[in-house]
Amino acid sequence: MPNLYDTLKARGFVEQCTDEAGVRGWLDTPGRSVYVGFDPTADSLHLGSLIPLLGLMQVQRHGHRALAVAGGATGMVGDPSGKSAERTFLTEDELARNLRGISEQIGRFLRLEGGGDVPPARILNNADWTKHVTLIEWLRGIGKMMPVNVMMAKESVKRRLADPDRGISYTEFSYMLLQAWDFVWLYENESCRVQLGGSDQWGNITAGIDLIRRRGGEQAYGITFPLLTTAGGGKFGKTEENAVWLDERRTSVWDFYQYLVRTDDRDVIRNLKLFTFLELVEIDGLARELAANPGARVPHKRLAWEVTALVHGTEQAERMARGAEALYEGRLADLDAGLIDQVFAGGPRSEITGARLDEGVDLVELAAEAGLVGSRGEARRMLKQGALYVNGRRAQGERRITRDDTLPSGVIVLRRGKRDYLLVRVV
Repeated sequence: MPNLYDTLKARGFVEQCTDEAGVRGWLDTPGRSVYVGFDPTADSLHLGSLIPLLGLMQVQRHGHRALAVAGGATGMVGDPSGKSAERTFLTEDELARNLRGISEQIGRFLRLEGGGDVPPARILNNADWTKHVTLIEWLRGIGKMMPVNVMMAKESVKRRLADPDRGISYTEFSYMLLQAWDFVWLYENESCRVQLGGSDQWGNITAGIDLIRRRGGEQAYGITFPLLTTAGGGKFGKTEENAVWLDERRTSVWDFYQYLVRTDDRDVIRNLKLFTFLELVEIDGLARELAANPGARVPHKRLAWEVTALVHGTEQAERMARGAEALYEGRLADLDAGLIDQVFAGGPRSEITGARLDEGVDLVELAAEAGLVGSRGEARRMLKQGALYVNGRRAQGERRITRDDTLPSGVIVLRRGKRDYLLVRVV
């Protein structure tokens, strides 16, 4: 089996490493402990959180021990890394809810029971080793060992100090020590000598390594992941509306799948390496297929299927793939009621009674009445131009809408042009 570090490097997980030769050598022995911290700012993780989650899954696949630390203590303070202003404090109830949500999600990705050559993973809460430490103990045992000039040299602190209008509070300034203490505690109690994290965590990780050294510990190591952006310059895992969440109550499975299908050609091969367990040789084949036939978008569909299956299960991934194909081909009758709701969520909707459909309703009248167009005159013009559609099929002539137009899902889908849909539910 290849070394864990070499796998992470080959698949694009490594942005920085404190000591490549040292960490590679330490990871040559199976059963090593590696940890990642998760910030409980919401009750769900988002698509960007998959990078550290998949990093921990790679840890287990290589026979090492994965430790996921949920920030019950650090979440009460707020990490200033990458932030231009002070975070708003979470209430205790909010924090507890967020910790429950992300811990449940993390548990779905890791093998908590282990098995075979895989050591069991653990989900830990850093409040368990922080909340009972008194202020005097903290100042004498931790604060004494971390020079302020070292802390001020960290990029996250320097950036905030450079802004005289905002600055940084003592609370957020101390965050680095809290995370460093996590690394110390895990080193001393879980034999953990490797921390993984986003590239904005470099200063916090190296502070922990330094604190372990100052307390007389052995060499520890840090590896940071890249903070991904899209080829268009946006933040990966973000849409114009919101983050792409792993919880389907926040982001529907359809929207999750579609976000991945719409991945830019320039990003899709990189993302296949990061977010799937496909062999690199297979990904190279998908890269060649993209170059030969970009319009088929085969790598994009594979990425969407693999990641949706990982997060929501293979049954949902198959359902989304079939739904996308049916929608593209105009086979709206193949979409079940739940998927219809997801596909057209957020779009305009209307209702019509079955009794009216028994009599038949003129499409021009219905399109104007339901708000698909601004007026009957506009509807007539669009109908004449062939720009009105019923259930994916172009309407022609004096088109009337009847019960026969009702899809198995109980709706009628009207469309103007290429993208303006309206869902009419039959009641």
